[in-house]
Amino acid sequence: MKPTPERAAFLLSLHDVAPVSWPLYRDFLDQLSDLQDVRCTLLVVPHFHRGVVAADDAGFCAAMVARQARGDELVLHGYTHTDDASPPRSPGGILRRRILTHEGEFAALDERQAQARIDEGLALFHAQNWRAAGYVPPGWVSNAAGRRAITAAGFAYRTDAHALYALPSEHRLPLPTLVMSSRSAWRRTLFAALNRHRLRRFHDQSVLRLAIHPVDLRFADSRRFWLDTIRDLHGRRRSLTKQQWLAEQTLPTPRREAA
Repeated sequence: MKPTPERAAFLLSLHDVAPVSWPLYRDFLDQLSDLQDVRCTLLVVPHFHRGVVAADDAGFCAAMVARQARGDELVLHGYTHTDDASPPRSPGGILRRRILTHEGEFAALDERQAQARIDEGLALFHAQNWRAAGYVPPGWVSNAAGRRAITAAGFAYRTDAHALYALPSEHRLPLPTLVMSSRSAWRRTLFAALNRHRLRRFHDQSVLRLAIHPVDLRFADSRRFWLDTIRDLHGRRRSLTKQQWLAEQTLPTPRREAA
């Protein structure tokens, strides 16, 4: 059944937010500044590719505080966004960690390693008075050990490429998603067409997620696609953060153990 305009939503998810990518995102958001009620979920990487530590860039930290104050949500998105675990050896591991992405930081960590990176990221968030209800593993990739660490850290949810998982129950909420591949002109053309198809396919879904990456904003065609899509959806759907959307969902009541 087609969602009513009062209930349909879209989630604007900005990936890989860090000092190095913030100028791109700042300019992009400035182009949407007339849409006062658009809310973003910013996926912050504390030490992106082991470059500048987020806490060492005062301007970036101030910008995150300001975005949070206006109603945006900050999410912890790994720690380095770099897969530096032992090299994969199985065909499946090579596909998952070297062909599909090189940045799946949580693809092969053990639980202790994953917990240490989460703790370090949360310590940075807390020091800056940033709140983090959600966790998104880099590349949307995590193993069972990493997922246990995410749950143990007390997050309200985590997301992958297809869904949001309410924690600690792991209740799965599908997230129809638009995403670009912008590293070449033919990819941008292909993914723009695929996303237009997804918009038609998902028009009756109650929620749509727009997963934007910094590279998308380096090219006029992919940047324009996202700007036009956001403006179009803004006229037909509510703009929510992931945390706001989750709060509206009806989740199963946890079963109580028999006495």
